[in-house]
Amino acid sequence: MAKIQNVLFLIWLDSNIDENSTDCQNTISQLQQVISSVNIFTDGEACLRFVKNIADAQVCLIISGTLGERIVPQIHNLIQVDSIFIFCNNKTYHEKWVKNWPKIKGVFTEIKSICTAVKMTARQSEQDSISMSFVDTNVTLSKDQIEPSFMYTTILKEILLTIQFEEQHIRDYIEYCRNMFANNPNELKLIDKFESQHRTKSAVWWYTYECFLYVMLNRALRQMDGNIIIKMGFFITYLHQQIDELYREQLKAGKFNKSFIVYRGQKMAKVEFEKLQKIKNGLLSFNNFLSTSKKREIGMNFASSNDIVHSDNVGILFVMTIEPHQSTTSFASVAHISDFGTSEDEILFAMHSVFRINEIKPMNEHQNVYQVNLTLTTDKDKDLQILTDRIREECAPNSKGWFRVALVLNKMGQFETAQQVYEMLLEQETVEKEKAVIFNQLGQMMRQRGKYKEAICFYEKDLEISQKTLSPNHPELAVSYNNIGVVYEEMHDYTNALLYYEKALKIKQQTLPSNHLDFAGSYNNIGNVYDEMGEYAKAISSYEQALVIKQQSLPQTHPSLATTYNNLGTTYERMKNYSKARSCFEKAVDIAQKSLPATHPTLKKCQNDLERIKTKM
Repeated sequence: MAKIQNVLFLIWLDSNIDENSTDCQNTISQLQQVISSVNIFTDGEACLRFVKNIADAQVCLIISGTLGERIVPQIHNLIQVDSIFIFCNNKTYHEKWVKNWPKIKGVFTEIKSICTAVKMTARQSEQDSISMSFVDTNVTLSKDQIEPSFMYTTILKEILLTIQFEEQHIRDYIEYCRNMFANNPNELKLIDKFESQHRTKSAVWWYTYECFLYVMLNRALRQMDGNIIIKMGFFITYLHQQIDELYREQLKAGKFNKSFIVYRGQKMAKVEFEKLQKIKNGLLSFNNFLSTSKKREIGMNFASSNDIVHSDNVGILFVMTIEPHQSTTSFASVAHISDFGTSEDEILFAMHSVFRINEIKPMNEHQNVYQVNLTLTTDKDKDLQILTDRIREECAPNSKGWFRVALVLNKMGQFETAQQVYEMLLEQETVEKEKAVIFNQLGQMMRQRGKYKEAICFYEKDLEISQKTLSPNHPELAVSYNNIGVVYEEMHDYTNALLYYEKALKIKQQTLPSNHLDFAGSYNNIGNVYDEMGEYAKAISSYEQALVIKQQSLPQTHPSLATTYNNLGTTYERMKNYSKARSCFEKAVDIAQKSLPATHPTLKKCQNDLERIKTKM
């Protein structure tokens, strides 16, 4: 089970650490109250190797003065290192040499002040790490060009808000957290507190409270971790519902009578900022819940820092204009219920708020800091509506609830979590026909993962139910037989593949007109198997039957005809009948050129096959 890791790795390096001593254990306990996982090192070289191998997080280092003077020159410029704190007994001496290293945040002689400084650094890192997506609305995006985090947070939010969560979901999440933090007494106390008070305190309060919830949710949405997103689905829903309720109440009470401005400051990697600069007038989405302030100085505190000039980041002050009566996203003033209190005058936006990028300009009074002016999208924003509709079309629009969640997780490539959801659905489902659908989806997923034996097992369960509930020649049985045949073919078990393909064909022959296009698929599959078995005459016969049906049912330049001609060409080539092979490849190329873009892989394959056969004649 993976650890729930903060954005920051906290490392304590000191050659005198004795983890069995009471003082050391007290120090670790205090540090764990700030960042749950503390990595201990007594050897500088081992620590250096560990830092260099970190790929997806930043490092916060607490180093003894003695080791620091030697290690800092080696470690300071590593991209993984965010900040360094010197922990020593001789503050006056070490303050002299640290001035040359901007990532060093200070020299400390007691752990309490280090914890305070690390807490501020951790909050900055969480602020900087919020998941964002950029969408260039000046170009027409294909489904493959939509940034995955934009697409999946859009659809997962939409689905989660339709699900009725129960107390069992909360109990399961609490148990999951206890396993995650089994070795952290401080977090375990907070989990106990959440268990006993999650109903008495608001979702907003819990979100702003310094505990595992915010860090876990931020990480899950940043990494698109479907497992944690699903486990926290109840909390995402409760938090969204509370923000939405507050938004309606505050709007009705006249709190948002006119447009207003909020601020958010953070650091951004220069490479990401360059992407942002290229899509002016495009869309920017924050794929988490978004915390902002009506106070400009709060935003500037997060945007500007002493080390920004010397890093690979730039400071960003987002200046966001809000038209409250036309917003596509709920938001609310939460100062009265936030754990932060009224000091930050916080406006909290619901998950996946989308803004229009207006202007990006440097802030002359702050080196390497930029002001980015945004406007919250309205319900009249055509670009956002087109994009959202396209995403819905791609993400199982005809399915609902947990079943749709599983389909989306599968599409995200998070197969294990999708399987867990399917298995949960199987336990709850009482209608056999619906169980068959779930078994079919599990079979498809296992096939995609190359787990062919498991795929056949699930497909056979689907088939078994279908045979009991459907007539012997029902078309859905043909689909089940075909699915099993595909898996056997991919396993190179051609005898069984042929057996199931022929069963599928037999049902079609009993239920469909003789020229129905579905026959072409069966004849093509059977032709493929005969070709792999070396029975080329039978393969040619099957491909020609597929071709006749396609010629009767499809336009003469349909790319599917090109595929069949190419299959025929490949089989003739294996038979060393190069003249017929060339004729088929030429027909395939001619059709593909008329129906496909010049860069399409099917056209490229047809062209390559034609060129190859020419060298053999």
